[in-house]
Parts: sequence; C-alpha cells; structure tokens
Amino acid sequence: MQKTNAMRILDQKGMHYDVITYDCNQFISGVEVAKKTGVAVDEMFKTLVTQGKSERYHVFVIPVNRELDMKKAAKSVEEKSVELIPVKDINRITGYVRGGCSPLGIKRKCSVTVHDSCMSLETICISAGILGCSIRIRPSDLLKAADGKATDIILDGVVLDS
Repeated sequence: MQKTNAMRILDQKGMHYDVITYDCNQFISGVEVAKKTGVAVDEMFKTLVTQGKSERYHVFVIPVNRELDMKKAAKSVEEKSVELIPVKDINRITGYVRGGCSPLGIKRKCSVTVHDSCMSLETICISAGILGCSIRIRPSDLLKAADGKATDIILDGVVLDS
C-alpha cells in the first residue's frame, strides 16, 4: 500500500498506527465504514472542515454517528461562528476527497479539535487520507501529531444511524 500524507506525518514523528483497508471507490458514511471494517462505531471518527467568520479554516474530528454542534465548535476555536465548507471545495482546501479527508496533512493551515470522547478510548480510527483506508491511532498521538486539542463539540443527544 502506498503511504498517504497522514501516514508520512506519523512516520516522521515516530508514532505507531495501524492501517485498516476496506473496499470502497466512492463516498460512504462513517457508520458504513465502521460496519465494513468491524470497528466499533464509537471508535470510528470523521473529519469535518469548517470556515470561521474570521475566514480561518478549522478541522473537527467527531464520532461518525454524532453531529457537530456548530456553537460549541465555534466557541472552541474562538470564532463567532463556523460553517462547514461546501463539498465542492473539500479537495481545493484540504487536498483530500469527501470521505477520505484526514485531520493530518491538510494542505491549508487549520486548527484541529477532536471530540473529548476520544480520551476514554485506547484507540480511534480516522481517515488515512484516501477512500478505503483508515488509521487506528492512540488519541494522544493524534492530538500531538495534529497539534490539536480535545473538547466537547457534539450535539447532545443526537445520534445518527448512518
């Protein structure tokens, strides 16, 4: 398997990770990825890219079956508001495709915030930066590699089926 930017960053930092591959040639939901790979839904995280009122970009990493709370997200990065970038702009801004966006190796400078539920888990899975490939990593290593932080950024009580 060819190394992705996310894998190269982790290799450069000497951080351990496992690669999980699955058959996929188009966008599928993170819940579907969890089912295909056998990873618990609570351990599978998705990467959402937003733009703040300041025009800075921010990355939020949350469990695949949860929804981002835009007010909590904005407050966590000291913005008045944030909104998801349009799907058509994902590649231009991140260098990744929808469904293959990793919080590591994004081509624009972004803050990275991970939902704090990750801290109670031994490992989490994030996109490796291409469709059909995920990385299993310790949350503390992800936060260190991304120079990120963990805090509560999800909507309370909202759990998505797919």
